Amino acid sequence: MKYGFIKVASAIPELRVADCAFNASKIKELIEKADAEGVEIVCFPELSITSYSCADLFFQKQLLDNAERALEKLLKDTEELEIINIVGMPVRTANQLYNCAVVFCKGKIIQVVPKINLLNNNEFYEKRWFTSGEILAPENIVLAGQETLISTKHIIKTNGFSFGVEICEDLWVPTPPSSELAVNGTEIIFNLSASNELVGKHNYRKQLIEQQSARCHCGYVYASAGFGESTTDLVFSGNAFIAENGKILAENERFSFDPQLIITEIDVEQLRAERLKDSNFFNNRDNANFFETQYFFERKNTEKAIRLTRKINPHPFIPPVEKRDESCREIFDIQIGGLAKRWQHTRIDKLVIGVSGGLDSTLALLVCAKTADKLGYDHKRILGVTMPGFGTTDRTYNNALKLMKSLGITMMEVNIKDACLQHFKDIGHNPEIHDVTYENVQARERTQILMDLANKQNGLVVGTGDLSEMALGWSTYNGDHMSMYGVNSGIPKTLVRYLVDWAADQPNEKSAEILQDILNTPVSPELLPGDEKGEIKQRTENIVGPYELHDFFLYYFVRFGFTPNKIQFLAKQAFGNKYSEETINKWLKLFLKRFFQQQFKRSCSPDGPKVGSVNLSPRGDWRMPSDASFSDFI
Repeated sequence: MKYGFIKVASAIPELRVADCAFNASKIKELIEKADAEGVEIVCFPELSITSYSCADLFFQKQLLDNAERALEKLLKDTEELEIINIVGMPVRTANQLYNCAVVFCKGKIIQVVPKINLLNNNEFYEKRWFTSGEILAPENIVLAGQETLISTKHIIKTNGFSFGVEICEDLWVPTPPSSELAVNGTEIIFNLSASNELVGKHNYRKQLIEQQSARCHCGYVYASAGFGESTTDLVFSGNAFIAENGKILAENERFSFDPQLIITEIDVEQLRAERLKDSNFFNNRDNANFFETQYFFERKNTEKAIRLTRKINPHPFIPPVEKRDESCREIFDIQIGGLAKRWQHTRIDKLVIGVSGGLDSTLALLVCAKTADKLGYDHKRILGVTMPGFGTTDRTYNNALKLMKSLGITMMEVNIKDACLQHFKDIGHNPEIHDVTYENVQARERTQILMDLANKQNGLVVGTGDLSEMALGWSTYNGDHMSMYGVNSGIPKTLVRYLVDWAADQPNEKSAEILQDILNTPVSPELLPGDEKGEIKQRTENIVGPYELHDFFLYYFVRFGFTPNKIQFLAKQAFGNKYSEETINKWLKLFLKRFFQQQFKRSCSPDGPKVGSVNLSPRGDWRMPSDASFSDFI
């Protein structure tokens, strides 16, 4: 579908053991429901036409004939629908019986895929009834009155995406068939399963699906047998999952007595972006020569408007609420680990940091303090310097002083006004003209002070600039742009706020009240005089736009290489009515323009630790010419 989204479904139908006509009728109901919801491909459980738990009834010709007749009717009943369907049933060929997935669309069987790994221990006896598809060479067979291909070595492809099938135990073995399918081009894997319930098995099964979808950079749709199967010795709960690249997008309610259909969209463009960056992904194509592609008709309306059912996270850099403590501690540990190594390696005495009373310098100072604790150093080895200028307000000035005092560091104040006025005089600039020169003189004066103090104190200047500012180039070249180690260089603005808020919530945090006031202070470089009340007048987000939008743009532009049109579409989905389409477009264009124009600042940015999957270090993740054209991007 449009923007690379494929709407898929996992279906758990009502069924009766060995009642093929009834089961097919219930499968038909869910196919029609899925089609009405715009689903492009739906997957049903293993042996869903007969039921999985038929046992020795699989030897009965009557059951096998009934299964074929039920499939034949199902094909006829759905021949007007364009939805692709995958159902399970036993299939006979060459005097062998195979546990198969049957893929069909518009009344035509596209392919039959036999199960490879037959479970034959503990409560399972599949080899009693079925033959493994491993040794079955691709061949044409007649099924339900149609000639079709039966094969485990064919990838199914249409215009838009490619997919493959594995069945239940295939996922649980050391080398799942889906791994081979993926490295040979398959983008979505469908698993027809009949996995019974045991205590603790559900979580393990879920982890398998998550991990396989991550390892294969694929979508993974799983449908397992549910209520209606025999409970002679086992109970089947009806598990349905849809995963994408390591994340569960949708799952059903287990042990439901009602039919279930879970629907969401898989972003194949995102999967392709992951594979494009992973140069090792296609290295292990041992069976490349044995895989062929099975093409079928082109789907219509592949660019039709799409209504997403999946949630688009408006803050992709922010950890899930349930992992808040774990994630925040880990992020701090990464920052601390990087700074500690640099502190020890350089054998310097002090860390020197400019403290403004704003969010970025607050996070950087907290990291400095925690690093000193980790190394067993006195906090007095941290020199915090507040440097009030023309735009400094009482609120940020006092917060800077209170924060430094609460952390017990060495404090120093250097007022930059006189030095800047002298510089204005030296270069012939009118201080009444509040232009970029007026602002940048202050930023460079502060950096000069920090660098010179570091020389004097045998110190190392710790940078405070964050990832969002690097993306936008929102810094003064050779001013706040420069430091000796940038501890926040891998932290976007939305995550900076999140981390400071988490730090404020920690038990016995002496700085909690100060941190909360800093969190409530508007983001500003404070380079222009305040208003008539002495409040902050220069607000960054009024100038360059909301940081939550820019962080969203940054994530999808760098992480997946999405087009501006797709990023705009996703932003509209993520933020709902919070921002109009016009507002999103305005700030997206500004983001792209600044991202290209300001690359020259990133090309010579200081060292700093990578924290998440997006980073702009010129030595690490992002290598871009400083003079690349952006005209085709906006």
